[in-house]
Amino acid sequence: MLHSLPIVEPEKSSCGGSSPSAAVGRLPKWLKRNVPLGNANFFTDRLLDELNLETVCEEAKCPNRMECWSQKTATFMILGKVCTRPCGFCSVNKGKTEPVELDEPERLAEAALRLGLKHVVITSVTRDDLPDGGAEHFYRCTLAVRKKTGATVEVLTPDFLDKPGAIERVCEAAPEVFNHNTETVPRLYREVRGRKSVYSWTLELLKRVRQINPAIRTKSGLMLGLGETREELFDVLADLLDAGVELLTLGQYLQPTLEHLPVTRYLPPEEFDELGQAAKAMGFKQVASGPFVRSSYHAREMAEVL
Repeated sequence: MLHSLPIVEPEKSSCGGSSPSAAVGRLPKWLKRNVPLGNANFFTDRLLDELNLETVCEEAKCPNRMECWSQKTATFMILGKVCTRPCGFCSVNKGKTEPVELDEPERLAEAALRLGLKHVVITSVTRDDLPDGGAEHFYRCTLAVRKKTGATVEVLTPDFLDKPGAIERVCEAAPEVFNHNTETVPRLYREVRGRKSVYSWTLELLKRVRQINPAIRTKSGLMLGLGETREELFDVLADLLDAGVELLTLGQYLQPTLEHLPVTRYLPPEEFDELGQAAKAMGFKQVASGPFVRSSYHAREMAEVL
């Protein structure tokens, strides 16, 4: 779930008149944050720069970046910083991809060691150009982190376009958590995630992980405020439970630029609390639900209770 910092300027929709984001108005007070004090975020920034590592924190303009970096944690983004999917919500660069850096697993493991991480989250851009979608690189990064740090590992993967053996290869590394985001409801899938993403394959991927290795916990997340209805949301939650998903994140979509999909609604914190309680009652073992919740936000705490 590559949510980004919001813009607050209204825009015109392509069909004339004000877009849904204009109707939303100014950014609500609950979406404004204080900048954390201290120098730990500078330590994290310098370390990532020294080891030439990318993070989704930066590339997706995550609103939690300063908070997480001040606590010496980050979500590592492997396989470059250029994505092959033109998703309507994400600010990660699109275009010509970069060669896979074979020493990246070792650099990532070194960063995790020096940050003192006990739970390491590894995500990536989507690499439809690679024969395995980048699965081998996820495998190597997971093993490198575990060997050097002993930390638990959570992978947040793309869908690999059903490339043969890709999911199996990632599962061979036995990450403690396998995260793949649903992002939105089926009706909005093509608009939000693009033509190549298919809702049924998202569910199948999560189901297959549990079939391959039942010890791996599966996790998924959705962005809210894209135009989904409450009924559609709960239908998706039921589908995720049927697929064996145990961990769930629900967060507010924030429009990164005027070129991205508009926000249709800002959900208040109390509604997120209600949705989180309802999801827990449905059967999810752990739920993080709130305006600033993202796929890897407080990921260690979610994984530790299982």
